[in-house]
Amino acid sequence: MTTQQHSAPAGYTSVAPWVVTDDTGAFLDFVTRAFDGEELARVVTEDGTVGHGETRVGDTVVLAFDRRPEWPVMLSLLRVFVPDADTAFARAADAGAEVVTALSDNAFGQRGGRLKDPFGNIWWVVSQVEDVPEDVMWQRLAQPVYAEQMRVAQETLDAELSGRARGRSSAPVREA
Repeated sequence: MTTQQHSAPAGYTSVAPWVVTDDTGAFLDFVTRAFDGEELARVVTEDGTVGHGETRVGDTVVLAFDRRPEWPVMLSLLRVFVPDADTAFARAADAGAEVVTALSDNAFGQRGGRLKDPFGNIWWVVSQVEDVPEDVMWQRLAQPVYAEQMRVAQETLDAELSGRARGRSSAPVREA
């Protein structure tokens, strides 16, 4: 068996999300306000755009740069674990994010919801509130309250991403 070596520089994770926006400076400011991000870098290029930006949220560095006009819009989907989902959700909304999926408790032992930041990126804002064994998770998913939470979570995301008024959902199925 081979051992996994951590090859990322100190302070970085092995996989790092990149966010491309039309206003990376404002994006870095949003992440700082909404998620207690710590801005690490903002490199402005000679044409006035941000060519490279970094902000640390918890143990992850989110990298970002400005989109060029000829590039397609590239929205990001990001999940952020926070100590208190309710507080972080409210702070992100105060910083300009719009609610996509209201906060709720799920079968996985998490409390969270989704927000769309002012740049169109979707953030899953989540707190782990309990450790749930897999068998209990599946039992919960069969309960109406958790089945409904899953349905709403899927439908609100699908509606947001597809642009339809009503999103689609599909119940989870346990494979043997």
